[in-house]
Amino acid sequence: MGSRVRLAFLSWRDFTHPEGGGAEHYIETIAAQLAAAGHEVTIYCAAHDGAAPDETKEGVRYRRAGGRLTVYPAALRALRRDERRHGAYDVVVDSQNGIPFFSPLATRTPVIVLVHHVHREQWPVVFGPVAARVGWFVESRIAPRFYRRNQYATVSSRTRDELTELGVDAGRIAVIHNGTDAPLALNVGRSMDPTIVVLGRLVPHKRVEHAIDVVARLRPTHPGLRLRVIGHGWWHDRIAEHALASGVADDVALLGFVDDATKHAELAAGWVALAPSVKEGWGLCVVEAASHGVPTVAYRDAGGLSESIVDGATGVLVEDLDDMTRQVSRLLGDAAAREGLGAQAREYAAQFTWASTAAYWRELLDHTARRRAPVAMTDARSQRV
Repeated sequence: MGSRVRLAFLSWRDFTHPEGGGAEHYIETIAAQLAAAGHEVTIYCAAHDGAAPDETKEGVRYRRAGGRLTVYPAALRALRRDERRHGAYDVVVDSQNGIPFFSPLATRTPVIVLVHHVHREQWPVVFGPVAARVGWFVESRIAPRFYRRNQYATVSSRTRDELTELGVDAGRIAVIHNGTDAPLALNVGRSMDPTIVVLGRLVPHKRVEHAIDVVARLRPTHPGLRLRVIGHGWWHDRIAEHALASGVADDVALLGFVDDATKHAELAAGWVALAPSVKEGWGLCVVEAASHGVPTVAYRDAGGLSESIVDGATGVLVEDLDDMTRQVSRLLGDAAAREGLGAQAREYAAQFTWASTAAYWRELLDHTARRRAPVAMTDARSQRV
C-alpha cells in the first residue's frame, strides 16, 4: 500500500481477553505492523474486565463493546457510527471465528473475510447439540452465500480447501500463513528429564487430555517423564481432574499464563511438543516450539497442522492416540532422530516471519482497497522445507 489507508478489523476478542489466542495474536501483530508503516488501523472487539473501551496500543486503536454474542451487533454499530463521523474505511477485515460479523450490512467498504479454520469438528465439542447445529448451519450454509462476492483470506491451504468444499470459490481465497515471534536467546538447555510441552489455550477442543494420556501410558517405560502445559483457559479444572484421575498429577504442571521469557524458557527445555487439537488453522504453537528446535507430534487430520508440520522432516503427523503414544515414545528414546527433526524444524520456522506475513497482507489490502475483483494468492513459505 503506497498511500496511507484506513483499515478496520472486526474480531471476536483481542489478545488481552481471557479467551484470546492465536487468531487474536495474528490480527494484532498484522495490525501493529501496518500501523508502524503509517496506516490507520482500528480493531473492533469484545469488552472484558480490566480493558478500556477505547484505547490505542502500538499505534492500533481498540474499540471494545459487547460480550460473547453481543459483540457482533455492538461492533457493527460502532463501525457504522465511526464511518458516519470520520468517513469510510478503505478496507474492513471481517474475522469469521465460526460466525462472521456480516459486516457488509453496516458498510459499503470492501470487505475481506478472514477465516483461520472451519469449525465443523469443534461445534459439538464446545456447544450443546442445538447450538452446534445452528452454528454449523450459519458457518457452512449462510456465510458462504452471504459473502459469495467477497475476498477471503485464510492461514493455510488446508483451510482454503475446506472453504471450497463449503462453496467458496477458490479463486477468491488468499492463503497467508502466520508469522512467528523470534525466539528469545535465554541460554536455556534441554531439561535433564524427558519433557513434553503443550502450548495453547485450555479449552475442550485443544484436547490437552490426550497429552496427559500419553504421559500416563509412557511413564512406566520413560522414568522421570514430565508434561509442561503453557496456557490458560476455562477448561483448566477439567484438565487438572483428568491428570489426577490418570494418576499422573505429580508429573503434569499446568503453568497457566506466563510471560514471554518463561514461555520461551519452557519451550527451549522441552524434548517433544504435542498439539493434540481437534483442529487448528495453522498451528502457531508448532512453529514457536520449532523455533527452539523442538519437533511437534500432532494429528494428521487436524487442519493446518499438516502444513505447519512437515511430516517426517520437522515433526510427526499421527492417526490416533495410540499412534501418538508410539511416536512420542520413539522420539523420547532416540536422541538422534529427535535432534534431527528439531534442527529441520528450526530452519523451517525461521522463514515464517511476521514481516513476511505483513507484506503479503499489504499486497492483498492494496488490491482490495482499489476495489478490484477478488484474487487467489498462495503463501509460498510452506513450500520451502
